[in-house]
Order: sequence, then C-alpha cells, then structure tokens
Amino acid sequence: MELIDNFSDIFLSVWNKGILGVDIFQILIGVGIFLIFLIFRGIISKLIIKKLELISKRTTNKLDDTFVKSMVGPARFLPIVLGFFIASYYMTFSSEGREIVDTINRTLITILIFWVIHQIIEPISYILSGLDQILTRELIGWIIKSLKILIFILGLAAVLELWGIKIGPIIAGLGLFGVAVALGAQDLFKNLISGILVLVEKRFKIGDWISVDGVIEGIVEKIGFRSTTIRKFDKSLAIIPNFQFAENAVVNVSETSNWLISWNITLQYDTTVEQLKIIRDEIEKYIISSEDFDAKVGVAVRVDKFSDSSIDMYVRCFTKGDSWNNWLSVKERLAIKIKEIVEGNKASFAFPSQSIYVEKK
Repeated sequence: MELIDNFSDIFLSVWNKGILGVDIFQILIGVGIFLIFLIFRGIISKLIIKKLELISKRTTNKLDDTFVKSMVGPARFLPIVLGFFIASYYMTFSSEGREIVDTINRTLITILIFWVIHQIIEPISYILSGLDQILTRELIGWIIKSLKILIFILGLAAVLELWGIKIGPIIAGLGLFGVAVALGAQDLFKNLISGILVLVEKRFKIGDWISVDGVIEGIVEKIGFRSTTIRKFDKSLAIIPNFQFAENAVVNVSETSNWLISWNITLQYDTTVEQLKIIRDEIEKYIISSEDFDAKVGVAVRVDKFSDSSIDMYVRCFTKGDSWNNWLSVKERLAIKIKEIVEGNKASFAFPSQSIYVEKK
C-alpha cells in the first residue's frame, strides 16, 4: 500500500510540475490546440488564398494574380504561427520558460513578416517591367534576385538578434573573409562587373545573335552573374565568361539593319574600256533601282585596280532587309544579274593565270 502511495505522489508531482513549470494537462491542451491548427492549416490557407483570388479576378492586370500566387507559402505558414501562439497563451510557464516561448513566438512572427516581404518582391518585377527603356529584362531579374537575397540576410540577422546572437562580430568576420575571398576570386568579380555592364549598356539581350571577335558566334540563351550561355549554330552550348564581352569586340548581328555586300568582280584584260564603262553603269543602275538595296547608305561600283591576271571592279552596297536569309537571297540575285550583264556585253570573267615565255636561242 505504501508503494502505491509513493508512486501516486511522484506521479502527481510530475503531472503538476510538468516541463518548465507547465503541468502535463496544460501541455496536452496546448499540443491539442497546435495540432488542430496543423490539421486545419490547409483549409485556413485555402480560404485566405481563395478570398485573395476572388479579389484579384476583378482586375485585368497580372500584378495582383502574381501577388496572390506568391502569398501561398506565407498563408500556409500563418496557421502554424497562430497555433503556437494560442497554444502557448493557455500555458502557465515559469519566468525562464515564458521568456523562451516568447522568443519562439517572436521568431515565428519575424520569419512570417520577412517571408511575406520576400514573396512580395516577385510581383515588383511587373512594376519594373514598365521601365524597359531604362532597364533590360535581364537586369530586372538581377535586381529581383539581389533584393531577395538581401531580405533573406536581414531576416536571418533579425532572428539571430532575437536569440541574443550579436551579428556585429559576424559581419566583421565576414568582412575579413570577404577580403581574402576577393583576393583569390578576382576573375569572379571581373566577370560580375562585366555582366552588369552588359545589362546596363544593353549590348545584347536573350535571343540576340552576337559575334564576339575571336571567341564565339551564336544565339544568347542566358545572361548570368558570372557567365553568359550561347547556343552555337551547330546546336552546341557554350558558357562564356562575362569578361570576354568587355575585352573583345562584340557585334550584335540581330541589330543589323543594312547588310553589307562587298565584292571584287574580276574581268579579263581583253575587256575594252567601253565594255568596262557599260558594265559598271548597268550594275550601278540595277543596284540603285532595285528595292533590295538601300541607296541612301551608299553605293559604289568602280573600276578598282589592275591585278596580276584581271581588271578588278569593286562593288559595294547595302541590303534593306534586316535578316540573314534575306541577305543571302539578295546576294544571289545580284550575282546572277552581274553575270548576265557581263555576258550580255560580250565580256568574260578572269581567273588566276600565268603566261610563260620560252626564249629561243
């Protein structure tokens, strides 16, 4: 009997004292409240999201739709914050236990606030998209990513402060570490700065056909912090460090409005002066009168020089079309027309040749 009484006393003592000064009954009630919020978390978050979706559908812009979509995560986290807060509210803690619980509540609320701010940054991209004349789409993407990282760092610092961890010494240590990293990662920062210059100066954008002198030619697929991804015309993928675009000439072929045709037409030496003048004038007339060429940019058809085995006529003009395929078609038509003009005037094209004279003794 005494054994049972001792066990009963110990059990009641543990039940009343519980954990951190909270009796077991209160702990069970708190856990039950928290579990109820966890069970109904999906329902509560869906109600909030559906309410926001109904409001967003009343407008025609995508800003509010993106805002609602970005709030799904915080809305599902809100019941956890409320559940823990309400559960802890009905518990009687010791002074030390209450301080720890209050810190946990502040931590959860801080995480929720910074999570909401982090998610709100995404819809901001729609506002910045109206600044296309100042900022490129890629630069806007960089700004959004940088803001998200900044919000994450600030949120982490706020949580550490709540738990009494001073971030000043950490920042100082990171500063020294950053100096060491900077000395060993000069190429990384060089690429980063070059990438920012590419976006700010709008040298090219995703989808442009570019040619980097002595490096690569292809279509831009992605502009990253350190490198740019270019799809070559053989469909292979090339990752080019951004500093290459600062140290080498970059030609944005997609921005070409007039494609150059520059040829040397070689005629035989037995071509008469009259034939040369007629051929020159007919080629020039065709180029000026054709809709394929932009005469305002400049047209040149002139007898250029006497080569070793030919009389060279220089032809220089610019097409009107801004596509590479159109340029090829125009070049083909011009080549056929020049051949017709030369043959129509009883002249012939020259080809490299040598004359050998045998001296008789």
